[in-house]
Amino acid sequence: MKRSFLFLQGPCTPFFGRLADRLAADGHAVHRVNFCGGDAFYWGLRPAWNFRGDVAGLRDFLDETYRRHGITDQVLFGDQRPVHKPAADHGEVCGLRTHVFEEGYFRPHWVTLEREGVNGHSLLPRNPDWFAEAGRKLGEPEAPITFRSSLRVRAFHDVVYHVAGLVNPVLFRGYHNHAQVIAPLGYAGYLRRFARLRQIRDADAATAAELIDSGKPFFFLPLQLNSDAQIRDHSRFAHMGEVIEYLLESFARHAPTACRLVIKNHPLDMGLMNFRRIIRACSRRLDLSRRVVYLEDGDLNSLVARAVGVVTVNSTVGMVALGLGRPTHTLSDPIYNLPGLTFQGNVDNFWTQPEPPDMNLFGCFRRVVLRTAQINGGFYCARGIALAVENGARVLTAERSPLESLL
Repeated sequence: MKRSFLFLQGPCTPFFGRLADRLAADGHAVHRVNFCGGDAFYWGLRPAWNFRGDVAGLRDFLDETYRRHGITDQVLFGDQRPVHKPAADHGEVCGLRTHVFEEGYFRPHWVTLEREGVNGHSLLPRNPDWFAEAGRKLGEPEAPITFRSSLRVRAFHDVVYHVAGLVNPVLFRGYHNHAQVIAPLGYAGYLRRFARLRQIRDADAATAAELIDSGKPFFFLPLQLNSDAQIRDHSRFAHMGEVIEYLLESFARHAPTACRLVIKNHPLDMGLMNFRRIIRACSRRLDLSRRVVYLEDGDLNSLVARAVGVVTVNSTVGMVALGLGRPTHTLSDPIYNLPGLTFQGNVDNFWTQPEPPDMNLFGCFRRVVLRTAQINGGFYCARGIALAVENGARVLTAERSPLESLL
């Protein structure tokens, strides 16, 4: 059956344009709405509509577009952007299939592709018994085709996208970027932080090695990006500063005095919030100065593998921890927050009762998620994009989603 696809905003790369070309070559109709200069630049000379109004009028615009052009499917990146919420909410009512791309639940070499929603809106069941039963029926997935996607390539695409956005005040006057920080401020933060990282990288590596080699028990908190939809839309915290204060207060009251807490910053943090200062102030107030270690850099897997337990809001690092058999507690409700995988009590009890995950259940969970919600590919480098186009087109055009087929 030939379908009619409407593309909304994608990642800041050529990925959506190349995916559209593949669908068109297979005989499907392809349509596009540009919301800003970056969208228009990466869509190139392919036909598109430019939406220049306020987001309040977007639902009516989409409704008319659906009817006039017989749209059967809409494709978007992230379901919580302001320009995507009306589409995600209204598409099902209009009988459309909504395909949502997002960064991979398992990384690297995988991206997420689900119908109707991702993360907190994923249609994946929240029943560990279902995962156990479904996972036992699945064989081990084939190893993904690997590729190297450097931070430099990702940064290049981001800069190009935002430079193209300089036309927004003239050509897209109603557009408001979903990002919380304007691009120039973010870039300045990155430059300052990465310059600082070059100075402290060796010292942080030595601190991490000492922690691991000492054999002394420590818990691990990986920080997430304040701008991440996982924090902004799928947690009760406004930013990671709140997470740090909340967790340190619990750690001070309930963690064994022999344990330390290691906090590591996210590798893509802009450096606009001074986490070191927040941690230092909280540690002094709670008399934790000798029990809390902050790292800007360090090998994540090594730290997770040696931790007594890992606490996260809803980061994919939680799945890394589960895969390494480490007790894990989440402060929100990610897709892996299931009895038998994560600690189901409150964080106060986690410090003294960390329970390791059921590794058989995790194996089933991993097989199911890879089969139903992940495709081999990436959004930034040429090889990753080619893989994501090939595998994404297959899922987009299937009559039933991989999850529907498994169910």
